Amino acid sequence: MRTALLAFMLCLHGTSFAIDVKDVEPDKRTVLDRYLTAGEAWQMLSGRAHDTLFIDVRTQAEVSYVGAPAGMDANVPFMLVDFDYFDPKARRFALHKNPDFVKRIGERLQSKGLDRNADIVLICRSGDRTARAVNALAAAGYTRVWTVIDGFEGDPAGDGANAGKRTVNGWKNAGLPWSYVLERSQAYVSGEP
Repeated sequence: MRTALLAFMLCLHGTSFAIDVKDVEPDKRTVLDRYLTAGEAWQMLSGRAHDTLFIDVRTQAEVSYVGAPAGMDANVPFMLVDFDYFDPKARRFALHKNPDFVKRIGERLQSKGLDRNADIVLICRSGDRTARAVNALAAAGYTRVWTVIDGFEGDPAGDGANAGKRTVNGWKNAGLPWSYVLERSQAYVSGEP
């Protein structure tokens, strides 16, 4: 019943995508239950870029050096890298939540002439960070926030020659357009709107 209702609601808003929540890994689920694959996100954005906000929530380094999806309105990191602290247990630099994340999303909506009722599509590396970002926006009262469940790089292969490599799915692996070029208007700079 829930899936049928979700599909009906999506059709009312001109979107016919509906991934059943039972098909979404637990760490990628959100309180809003709005899920897209990378391919579905591209289809949605191709037809409705003017009334949809497309945000990459990865860190600035990821967007700069791994690439960014075509059509991205902006990079607004959900997590920021603390280059002054290396976490030996995680074997990487520490991350902390961006305290301006929700505020910056509101500013990006406003700059595009949209309000909080517009569709917002979030993408990260593999879909788990966007789940947390969606939940943060939902807590702030946003209701039409989608997560790209396979992200920009996709999930890692579990076995075979590519075990551990992100070759399973995702924006890049789907052959969708992307670039290493980032425009100034898309860049996230701390302290600037």
